[in-house]
Amino acid sequence: MKSELEKMLTGELYNFHDPEVNAAFGRSKEILVRLNNMTRRDPEFPKVLRELIPDMPESSTISVPFYCDVGFTIKVGEHSFINKNCTFLDSGGITIGNYTKIGPNCGFYTPQHPINYLERRKPIETGMPIKIGDDCWIGGSVTICPGVTIGDRCIIAAGSVVTKDIPDDCMAAGNPAVVKKKLL
Repeated sequence: MKSELEKMLTGELYNFHDPEVNAAFGRSKEILVRLNNMTRRDPEFPKVLRELIPDMPESSTISVPFYCDVGFTIKVGEHSFINKNCTFLDSGGITIGNYTKIGPNCGFYTPQHPINYLERRKPIETGMPIKIGDDCWIGGSVTICPGVTIGDRCIIAAGSVVTKDIPDDCMAAGNPAVVKKKLL
């Protein structure tokens, strides 16, 4: 039988009040307190960042403050940049491609709560992965909803709310975000 944390990591309905899940959330909060009280010039910054996001490449960085749920479900490609004040609710996993730039104040939200209000009263949710391709530019204050995939070489205009997948080589904008033009 799977633990609640294993269910979370495999995209199944899980109990977010489970002690093991809460321990993972608590671990990240303790690391974030340290990280968010440093500058990127602090010699300990890369070490603390990799405590939070173990596979973070040396060529990529995050500006603080930064917020996330667990951290270890975030995968960032080479030469990518995440600007300050971003929130990654990453229980479902968040993948950022190579050479991708993310503006300030962006929200990446993988949790999906039940549609039925009686079920929603329970401490359960599903994490739906978010995937951002290579060479993307996500403008400031963009919201990316659960389960969304944004293809390679895309631009998402500032302030957009992305509720559906965006194919490769597109510029999308609006609430909800829609493809405004092909880039190639």
